[in-house]
Amino acid sequence: MTTDLALVLGIVIAAFSIPSILSAFSDRRAPRASAITILIAGALVLYAIQTKPGGYTLEDVPNAFIRVAADYIP
Repeated sequence: MTTDLALVLGIVIAAFSIPSILSAFSDRRAPRASAITILIAGALVLYAIQTKPGGYTLEDVPNAFIRVAADYIP
């Protein structure tokens, strides 16, 4: 897994877990599954930042999305 892919997957998983967290809070139940997905997303982003030499800046994130899309969409 490349660092760009790990970063993109982490951001996408975190974005998809936000509605789940809001739904759990509005139903007054514990957001257990949402918390696990946030932990997974955080671990992926942290892995990507620590593994890439020099890390990522905010300007690199859109380019990472483009590189991942170019690699995996024919």
